[in-house]
Amino acid sequence: MNNKKFIALEIKEVDNDYKRNIIEKEISQLPEGDLLIRVKYSSLNYKDALSAIGNKGVTREYPHTPGIDAAGEVVEDKSNNFQKGDKVIVTGYDLGMNTAGGFGEYIRIPSEWAVKLPDNLTLKESMTYGTAGFTAALSVHKLLRAGTPGKKILVTGPSGGVGSFACSILARQGYEITAATGKTGAKEYFHNLGVKEVISRSEVNDDSGRMLLKEKWDGVIDTVGGNMLATAIKSTKYSGAITCCGNVASADLPINVYPFILRGVSLLGIDSVQVNRELREDIWHKLASDWKPDHLDEISTEITLNELRDYIDKMLAGDSKAELLSI
Repeated sequence: MNNKKFIALEIKEVDNDYKRNIIEKEISQLPEGDLLIRVKYSSLNYKDALSAIGNKGVTREYPHTPGIDAAGEVVEDKSNNFQKGDKVIVTGYDLGMNTAGGFGEYIRIPSEWAVKLPDNLTLKESMTYGTAGFTAALSVHKLLRAGTPGKKILVTGPSGGVGSFACSILARQGYEITAATGKTGAKEYFHNLGVKEVISRSEVNDDSGRMLLKEKWDGVIDTVGGNMLATAIKSTKYSGAITCCGNVASADLPINVYPFILRGVSLLGIDSVQVNRELREDIWHKLASDWKPDHLDEISTEITLNELRDYIDKMLAGDSKAELLSI
């Protein structure tokens, strides 16, 4: 089996540049691990695109195969946690960062990184969600567990993968979603997600310097960070909660303590990488049942390994969301 050949996207550093090529590899070249998986689907995320251009904050050493998501069938498991042929999902941990990832036909990983595919979810559907859908579901889970004083929820960055799934999941639970976006012309798209109101992101980007703003939101799912997050916090109602999972606007948070000590607002950090197995399985089961959007297969574009190189450039240019990759 170690001599079996397969194809993968490889990023190679050449004269201070990073080249992307589809190459042939052998199973023996994969990293150590007790679980060998034949990958059927992956998805393209922004972190993968950064790895593909040599971002050392994501990937330290090259040559490397990105792909922080993978879904496929177990070929071999030395830990005996899985049976040959089991369908599994892998997201998070070190997959695709410094461990060869899902942009190849095979991965080899520690078995604790994988979870069994839930009933009522296909491998293809799991990678339509990918890390973006999982992060959205984790955000909703923490928001609902924290509790909100009402049903009016603000979602920032709603056209992205995390924001889109968050809108859809919350709408299915009966929440009234306001989407703050730079794409106000795409109202039909947002309304199809279940969004009630679409506003310009400038309405959630206060620069007055005021310590508190008028209470508007019972809860917030923020995917952008920076001043929009600060504005949302200042505008959240008494005992409301805000989740934070992104920094596309800025990693800085220009905020004071008054929303927290005068309104009892909670800021909840979201990390989808090191989630424990029990919670990870719970989130995937939710995504396979009550939180599953209608027409999930229609949400993303399915691409191949040969098309992946061009889509990486599109993602870096802001012209592509998380894409479903067929291996």
